[in-house]
Amino acid sequence: MKIVFAGTPDFALTALRALVDARHEIGLVISQPDRPSGRGMKLTPSPVKAFAISRGIEVLTPTNLNPAKSPEALKETLTKIRAFAPDVLVVAAFGMIVPEAMLEAPLGIGHARDIKAINIHASLLPRWRGAAPAARAIEAGDERFGVSLMRMDAGLDTGDIISTVDFPIEAKDTTATLTEKAAKAGADLLVHALASPETLTTTPQPEAGVTYAKKLLKEESRVSFETDAATLERKIRAFTPFPGVKCAYRDTEIRIHHATVKENQGKPGEILALGKEGVLVSCGKGSLLIDVLQRAGRPKMAADDFLRGFPLQVGESLR
Repeated sequence: MKIVFAGTPDFALTALRALVDARHEIGLVISQPDRPSGRGMKLTPSPVKAFAISRGIEVLTPTNLNPAKSPEALKETLTKIRAFAPDVLVVAAFGMIVPEAMLEAPLGIGHARDIKAINIHASLLPRWRGAAPAARAIEAGDERFGVSLMRMDAGLDTGDIISTVDFPIEAKDTTATLTEKAAKAGADLLVHALASPETLTTTPQPEAGVTYAKKLLKEESRVSFETDAATLERKIRAFTPFPGVKCAYRDTEIRIHHATVKENQGKPGEILALGKEGVLVSCGKGSLLIDVLQRAGRPKMAADDFLRGFPLQVGESLR
């Protein structure tokens, strides 16, 4: 099958690699422009762009595809797509709004050849439309997660569903691990769907159960120990790897990388105990045993190593 692919991070790369391995013809890849990365802030291509170049696939990296703001970039992209005449456009974590003209450019697949653009969305739609579905699912305490293949339309993750797959959210899952699971599940779902394109049909999303996964903001990273321990533990996992969860001891900022829920109780933020197992801190309900911590500019450490270099005091507070 002839495919144009639009995507940027590792989540998208998993799908692109699966399409290549399945021997589909990828005539064009569209990705975000190179970004500064690493200590030297060197311009670095996205994972999708780097892979496409390694496989000799043509890559476009427009800065904007808004027809009002960047008409020339959109015109170039559409010209390339139409020249290739793909059967379908596949989009995964592209990070840019795809204009309707692009959605309508492919020839189309499916029972009625009306599926021209497919999006791989990491959630069980209509729950968690938007930018950060894995993080918000963990934060909310969802028991299950999944991936939806949908026929793209002009809305925000509002397209008709082609197929879904779901799996449990495990107690140790972070946004990083859950996203990795979703990437693999989504790639498998896509390859399976495209193996029999003529049979594909779509179903409108239910009107009930719509939720939105807003983008994670750095301002949300500050922890409040007035909150119950179970909610804080989920937040730590949801905000790993970005933007992290932070607190302060006296005037020193500390990032919390991992913790488990305990039943001990004291004043919110009070350090109840210190030891090899971790730093036990009281919350609004229950407590957290924090076992991986990090000071600004330092590597993350197990609690025992952290406390040797930066002693805390029982009875004092994290805030």
